[in-house]
Amino acid sequence: MTRRTRRFARAGSAPLSRGQAVLRGVVLGAGALVFLFPFYYMIIGSLQSSPDTSVSGAFPDPSNLTTSNYEAINSRIDLFQGLINSGIFTGGVVLCTVVFGVLAGYALAILRWRGRSATFALVLLVQVVPFQLLMIPLYVLIARNYGLSDNYLGMILPFAINSTAVIIFRQYFLQLPRELFEAARIDGAGEFMLLWRVALPLVRPAVVTALLLTFIGPWNEFLWPFLITKDASMQPLAVSLANYVTNVAASTANPYGAVLAGAVVLAAPVVILFIVFQRYFVSTDVGSAVKG
Repeated sequence: MTRRTRRFARAGSAPLSRGQAVLRGVVLGAGALVFLFPFYYMIIGSLQSSPDTSVSGAFPDPSNLTTSNYEAINSRIDLFQGLINSGIFTGGVVLCTVVFGVLAGYALAILRWRGRSATFALVLLVQVVPFQLLMIPLYVLIARNYGLSDNYLGMILPFAINSTAVIIFRQYFLQLPRELFEAARIDGAGEFMLLWRVALPLVRPAVVTALLLTFIGPWNEFLWPFLITKDASMQPLAVSLANYVTNVAASTANPYGAVLAGAVVLAAPVVILFIVFQRYFVSTDVGSAVKG
């Protein structure tokens, strides 16, 4: 390391002064308030018995706060059943995505086989094909040929394999040192043992990232569950709330609050999931697993 490089390294690691630290805290705090205000306003609006769309509505009179909007939704649609349907649909998609994504990503990154590059090119090609183009043939195949309408499996199958998750896992597996796999193979470990004991523990950030990114899609998915389910008791929460907002909310005493209450119910699980797992987004230094 040259003298100039050392000088820049010391300058980059110098602690902030008190004024700089305070300024950074103020700027970050102001940015956080700006991003959090829409969520706060959504929750406050959903609790108001009479709508107040002005700026002062963000700080309402406590006597104007009530849970009547949530009670109105629950009286017209079964929120608990909608949450169960969304949980089964989303959980099935997440499980299939992680399992198939790990297997495909490992095969594309670690294993050596003919046609690997062409297969990865096809995975990339899938990214540019809109799901709407595949919706009609998928509906004919799943609903008419397989008879899986109004069925959880019919909702899950089109999303069972996610090309984005495959790419994420492949890129993480490519960063793993080859020495780890060579040493394990010398010790007699098979490929599934290598995947389970060596590779997966080192790519936990990829697993959590794929889980969170995959969770958002099916949880908010509306069009495919709307097409494949006609029975209201089988519809996920997003479909039930969309039907409520379209057909019922306008006739309620507080349509504005009803719409915001539906948005809160749909967004709350996603926000909670991100809060709980946000620390796992920090990537680990897998290179430190090998000495030398």
